[in-house]
Amino acid sequence: MRGVRQMGGMKRFFVVFFSLGLLLFQNVLGGEAMELSSSAFKDQGRIPTQYVMPGAGGRNLSFPLQWKNVPKETKSFALSVIDPHPVAQNWVHWLVINIPKEVTSLEEGASKKKMPPGSVELKNSFGQIGYGGPQPPKGTGDHPYVVTLYALNVEKLDLGVHTTLPAFKKALEGKVIESATITGKYSQ
Repeated sequence: MRGVRQMGGMKRFFVVFFSLGLLLFQNVLGGEAMELSSSAFKDQGRIPTQYVMPGAGGRNLSFPLQWKNVPKETKSFALSVIDPHPVAQNWVHWLVINIPKEVTSLEEGASKKKMPPGSVELKNSFGQIGYGGPQPPKGTGDHPYVVTLYALNVEKLDLGVHTTLPAFKKALEGKVIESATITGKYSQ
């Protein structure tokens, strides 16, 4: 029994030691982790109707996004919104590249109208350029819409608007300094 108690103490020591090491490492790298949020929904929360496709009763507005704690060495951002649900099979709802490093938000309805200068929206799985909101098949339950912002070490990605998700991911290899993710859910 005594050995078990000692093991518990050692385990606690290593957890505390590891946690302190992570905090120290984080501070050496420049502070807090990059954070992504939306004023439209909380992480793991329901996406409001105005952001879904008209076929699901919405207005297909791109949702607002904000980010902070950006790594100092960031030269640009890329953004993806993907539905990994087994029925959707990584359906692309939005891909954006070349968002300037000074940008820290995208306003509601920015897609195709008010995107930051220099940014490029790519084709989604609906076959359109820009944002395509949720429209999951009825009866398939909650679909997760994974929004990921990538801080990149390059100013520009040279990709055509018809770039596929695998090609987008390949283009990011070796260029991502840090990423941040939030997930919104929607079902019909």
